[in-house]
Amino acid sequence: MQGPLAQLLEDIRACRHCADNLPCGPRPILQVAQPARLRIIGQAPGRKVHETGIPWDDPSGQRLRNWLGVPPEQFYDPAKVAIIPMGFCYPGKARSGDNPPRSECAPRWHDKLDAQLANIRLTVLVGRYAQAYYLAGRQKATLSDTVKAWQEYLPSGWLALPHPSPRNQPWLSRNQWFESELVPHVQAAVRELGL
Repeated sequence: MQGPLAQLLEDIRACRHCADNLPCGPRPILQVAQPARLRIIGQAPGRKVHETGIPWDDPSGQRLRNWLGVPPEQFYDPAKVAIIPMGFCYPGKARSGDNPPRSECAPRWHDKLDAQLANIRLTVLVGRYAQAYYLAGRQKATLSDTVKAWQEYLPSGWLALPHPSPRNQPWLSRNQWFESELVPHVQAAVRELGL
């Protein structure tokens, strides 16, 4: 890969902007290539992903791939799937789960990445941080309501999903409609991209 995107990825991977605030140090993790038609915007890498350097390389990623109906060999092909977190580095542990993604990353890098990804046809917004940023006030009062409003967002190329973390099992148990009713529509939308 050469050109502006290659330089941008080099700049992102070299970023040390908030290094002093990262307990494990900076390790920006993303997957991008210009032909990608599907874009996944998540929160931030977890500890395991920080260690491996592979996005969604954890139980959350396995569940997400199942929801999308995308096998690992396609999911990890940057020419098919762009994976861009709200925060590129592991933000450290909180009392319950991980800290929120660092707020500097998205405003610093996302518009530049978007400008290089003209072939994106569907963007999956995983979790409330991505939804708040990209739906910019068009999200509903709760994550559940935003996810339920999928038909409102899909014509514009957006799909809002809950976070697939095992810690989110209580939400999935309370909202069984998500996996039984919505996931088949999510998989159909992804299939239409011809991955």
